[in-house]
Amino acid sequence: MSVAQETPVETSNAARAPQPRRNGRWAGYTHLLMARMLELKREPEVVFWVFVFPLLLALGFRNKPGDAVSVAIVQGAGADQAQGLLARSPHHEMFNVQTLDADAARKGFRLGKFDVVIEPDANGGFIYRYDPARPESVLARAEANDAMQSAAGRKDAVATNSVTSSEPGSRYIDFLIPGLLGMNLMNSGMWGIGFALVDMRQRKLLKRFVGTPMRRGDFLLALASSRLILMIIEVGLLLLFGVLFFHMRVLGSVAAIALIAGIGSLTFGGVGLLTASRAQKIESVSGLINLVMMPMWIFSGVFFSYERFPAVIHPLIKALPLTALNDALRASILEGTPLAHQWPRLLVMVLWGGISFILALKWFRWT
Repeated sequence: MSVAQETPVETSNAARAPQPRRNGRWAGYTHLLMARMLELKREPEVVFWVFVFPLLLALGFRNKPGDAVSVAIVQGAGADQAQGLLARSPHHEMFNVQTLDADAARKGFRLGKFDVVIEPDANGGFIYRYDPARPESVLARAEANDAMQSAAGRKDAVATNSVTSSEPGSRYIDFLIPGLLGMNLMNSGMWGIGFALVDMRQRKLLKRFVGTPMRRGDFLLALASSRLILMIIEVGLLLLFGVLFFHMRVLGSVAAIALIAGIGSLTFGGVGLLTASRAQKIESVSGLINLVMMPMWIFSGVFFSYERFPAVIHPLIKALPLTALNDALRASILEGTPLAHQWPRLLVMVLWGGISFILALKWFRWT
């Protein structure tokens, strides 16, 4: 036997045992984010609430010809005269008139079926029954009286003309769509993250996660930032819908709008994490989320301007994250305001999101 056959071949340790692959700093976060996105496939209702529901709201509040004024005329002497005056008025097409007995007319008014009730009186005049707390009732009373007086021959002392303003940029739908964007980002951040966390806590999934070599901050950050992917789709879809169907003008840059929406999404992701950081049951987190969201639904100018509220509370309203988001979106979309001029609003959102995330990481209950 030769020496070469007797001498064993030595192999290096590197050849026999390859070096284990080391994951990067953000590998855990990336896997957690991908897992969260895959979980959304099991929630088909997300497609409706995130993408379809805002479009339905926009359609429901779209610009359209003024709704007909519902008028109830009480039967009796003078009822035909009132109906004839409304029929002869220049704007007769805007009135939907019904002649009923007194009880039926008043019942319909109480139930909101009619905006105003016209009752002929014994002196040949008319009595308007309306509700001063209902804006549509106040408007109906004024329009009905103006139409009847004009048909009866009243001459205005001063000649006036009316010009309607319905061009893009000055319509209600232009005001509404940025508000719907902000509202939807708040809803998806609060409800999406809050319910997901409490559901995982109830099913003991959080306890299993924390037993893995996972950074807790990565888990919470992945959960909050998972809304960014949905944000890109929902913001783009609603803006495109407004441009195509309502001829809405978008004056700001797409990058600026995307950045504002991204900051808003992360802001409400952080608030949602904080809200659900200690809740043990779905019922508990539902109450907490409603408690946090209700003031912003009312005060933050989603469907109407918060300028209607007393000036003394305007600083508090502007400190709300949804107010800052809505104002920033409207300024960018409708006015083309640069981001550099919007730093106070962006700062409000960053503070809300950052402080909420830090507190959620500190107080979060994993069991």
